[in-house]
Amino acid sequence: MPPARLTGSVGLEASGYSDEVVKWMREHGVRVFSRVRLRLSDGVELRGIVMPRPRVGDREVLVLKLDNGYNVGVHVSRVADVDVLGEYAATLEGKPGATAKVGEGLPRVHFLGTGGTIASRVDYVTGAVYPYFSAEEIYSMIPELEEIAVISAETLFSIFSEDMTPSHWSQLAQHVKKVFETEAPAGIVVAHGTDTMHYSAAALAFAARKLPGPVVFTGAQRSSDRPSSDAAVNVIGATLVAAQAPFAESVIAMHGSPDDRVVLAHRGVRARKMHSSRRDAFMSINSLPLARVDVVSRELKVLLGEYKPRSDEVEVHPRFSDKVALVKFYPGMPGDVLEFYGERGYRGLVLEGTGLGHVRSELIEVVRKLVKDGVVVVMTTQCLWGRVNMNVYRTGVELLEAGVVPAEDMLPETAFAKLSWILGQTEDVEEAKRLFRENLAYETSKRTEYITYPGAMWWEHAIRTPAQG
Repeated sequence: MPPARLTGSVGLEASGYSDEVVKWMREHGVRVFSRVRLRLSDGVELRGIVMPRPRVGDREVLVLKLDNGYNVGVHVSRVADVDVLGEYAATLEGKPGATAKVGEGLPRVHFLGTGGTIASRVDYVTGAVYPYFSAEEIYSMIPELEEIAVISAETLFSIFSEDMTPSHWSQLAQHVKKVFETEAPAGIVVAHGTDTMHYSAAALAFAARKLPGPVVFTGAQRSSDRPSSDAAVNVIGATLVAAQAPFAESVIAMHGSPDDRVVLAHRGVRARKMHSSRRDAFMSINSLPLARVDVVSRELKVLLGEYKPRSDEVEVHPRFSDKVALVKFYPGMPGDVLEFYGERGYRGLVLEGTGLGHVRSELIEVVRKLVKDGVVVVMTTQCLWGRVNMNVYRTGVELLEAGVVPAEDMLPETAFAKLSWILGQTEDVEEAKRLFRENLAYETSKRTEYITYPGAMWWEHAIRTPAQG
C-alpha cells in the first residue's frame, strides 16, 4: 500500500486551528501544507509551510515550518499579508518497500528500537512523532549503511527514555541474548532516547557478562526533520562500531565533536550526558572513550588497551531490582528523606554525596539504622570527576564505620544501575556488598586521572593519546 500523501489530506476543520483561523485561511486560500510568504505587521517576512496545529497550544497561532527546519508560531492577528507560493507534498511513512543495494559479504547488524528521537519521524498531522524502525526505512533514511552492513531491525519498545525502568532493562537484556543466539549478528545497535541512555547502557554492561559482539546504544539530540540533525551520523558511527569493533561491551556511540565527522564510543559504565542539547553531549568521565570512529573514512580506532573481547558464548543475567534509589544529598536534607526508603522496603540506596563522599552529620545515625536493617548504602560524589575517599574527613570515616560502601570513581548513575543489577542476583547483603566492590565491567579504576578537556574539541586529546594499558 503506497504511503499517504499529506497534500490536501488534512481538512481545515481537522487541522486543529480555531474557527476564526480556519475562516482566515479560507479567505486567503491557505491550506494545511501550503507554502506561504507571511508579512507581519512589524515588517518581518517569513516563508515556510503551514503545519497542522498540535493538540496542545494556542489554536489562534499559525504554525509555520521554516526552510531551516525549525517551526515558528505566529498569531494570525500579526499577519498583515499572505501569499500562497505552492503546495508541499510529503509522506507519513517514508519509503516502505524501498530496496537497498547491499554489498555482498558485509557483516550483519541488528537494530533494536526502544523509542526516542532517533527512532521517530515527525507526524505532521498531530505535530508529534511516531516510531519507525524497519530495515527498509533505516536504509532509505541513511543510504550509506548499504556499504557498511546488512541491517535487520525490530521495535522492542516505543517509549520516552524517561519512562525506562529496571523492568525494561531486564527485557532488553533478555532480548539481546535472544538476538545473538538466534540471529548471530556481528553486533547490535540499540536506538534509545538520550536522556537516560547512560543508565540503560550501564545496566546492560552488568547484565551481559559474555557476548559475541558489542551492544551499541545511539540516539539523536535533534530530530530528523531538522537540518542540524545528528541522527544519521550517530547511526553510521554506531553501525561501524557494531560491525568492526574487537570488543564486546555495552557502549554509547554519539557525536564526539560539533561537526559531522567524529563519533566516540563511550563505555556505558563511564558515560554521561553532559549537555541538554549539543550534539556532542556525551562524555566519558574519569576515562578516555573506548573507541573513536571517523565517519568519513570509516576508520575505527580503539583508544584503550583493555576491553572485553568478543566471545563465542552468550552469558546474560537479566534480573534487576526496582527497590534501589539514587538520592542526591543537599544542604539541610532531613533524615526522614532517607528514612522514607527504609519504610518503603528499599533494599539499596545510592547516595550522591558532596566532595569526597559526605552528607551532613545529622544523617549518619539514619544511615547506620538503614544499614542495620539490611539496606545496602553506597556513596558516590556529585563532583563526577575524581573519586570518593571517605578516609580523609571525620564525616566520611563515620559513614564508613556505619557500613556505607564507597563507590570509588564510579558515576552515580552507574552505581545505581550496578546496585539494581546486584540486588537482582542475590538476597544476601554481604554478597551484594562484595559484588559491588568488584570491578565487573570497567566501571572503576585503581587510579583516577583527571581527564577533562574544556571546549568543544576535548576529544582531540583522545585521538593523540596511545592506547592505555
